[in-house]
Amino acid sequence: MVMTDFEVGSYELGPIRPPNEAYSLLVRVTHNCPWNRCKFCPIYKNDKFQLRPVDDIKQDILTARAIYDKILELAGNSASSDAIRETAADVYHNAPSDACRNVALWMYAGAKNAFLQDANSLIMKTPGLVEIIRFLKKTFPGIERVTSYARSHTAARKSLEELVSLREAGLSRLHLGMESGSDAVLAFMDKGVTAADHIAAGKKVKASGISLSEYVMPGAGGQRLWREHALETAWVLNQINPDIIRLRTLTIQPRMLLFKDVVSGDFVRSTDEEIVEEIKVFLENLDCTSQIFSDHMMNLLPEIEGKLPDDKERFLEIIRTFQVLPPHERDIYKLGRRLAVYDKLEDLDDPTRRAEVERILNQIKPDGLDEVLFKLMERYV
Repeated sequence: MVMTDFEVGSYELGPIRPPNEAYSLLVRVTHNCPWNRCKFCPIYKNDKFQLRPVDDIKQDILTARAIYDKILELAGNSASSDAIRETAADVYHNAPSDACRNVALWMYAGAKNAFLQDANSLIMKTPGLVEIIRFLKKTFPGIERVTSYARSHTAARKSLEELVSLREAGLSRLHLGMESGSDAVLAFMDKGVTAADHIAAGKKVKASGISLSEYVMPGAGGQRLWREHALETAWVLNQINPDIIRLRTLTIQPRMLLFKDVVSGDFVRSTDEEIVEEIKVFLENLDCTSQIFSDHMMNLLPEIEGKLPDDKERFLEIIRTFQVLPPHERDIYKLGRRLAVYDKLEDLDDPTRRAEVERILNQIKPDGLDEVLFKLMERYV
């Protein structure tokens, strides 16, 4: 398909979104992060936070609609979902802009979900955010779910009435970065919140009827605070009982503020096996009815997904299965997972993949594997 006639304009996109929002329409409501001090986050550090004017956001939505309509036109205004998907795929691979590519991918997936960027859209004044969500759903009546990132500090400061008004406008889910329930870990990471803030925010979001997805960061306590991190994070989540708990294992890059603490020795990274033990303690102490997701390449054991409490024993059995493997087998799996050769523990039984991983493992010094694994994980941030 030749795209030279695809003259419908473009619009702003932010740098990140949750993995499960990969097929969502992205609408940039703010620029960057209003806190922007977390040691583990490399995003936005050289960028100033700004609220975007409501009219600018509306214009972006209208431009997205123009791209949407153009793709429908290219599909022959067909009501056939197959024709739309085929055209959207073609546009995606030949798109003149990232915005056009995002709309095409969204349409390919069914055009059902939207995600409000950047790091904390909830900080926008509630009437303006309500106006944006209503305009978005009016412009695209087929949207079924609207989600956004938010900070616990911001959510805790919103009134319940404000959150209810956002839910009534169409805000379906908030993704909150809890990371830890330990005040010591939160302070060290300069998260800007306390465990009490997490609880207040989480309970208020739940009370509003907005679905709550909390992100937990295995490894955030390092070797010094790992047990406190595991136990207190579980305790905080038990107070909130979020709809979803997502695991995001800590990964450290040189461009993060935390890297300086690694170099100085103030923060000693936990190894993969230490983090598996931490997750075990965390899960053992969870007493809620949340859905657990391990939906990121940072996580060593992606099989830890399901519903609490029904699947807790299955989760722990997965961990035990890994922990009782002979040391060499654990090394093969860890390296295979970090190389993206293995997707799950049972892939160890695949002789072709195993041969590939063993070939690489044999080139690594016995005491150098953890450093290699740390380096491989940097690719996923």
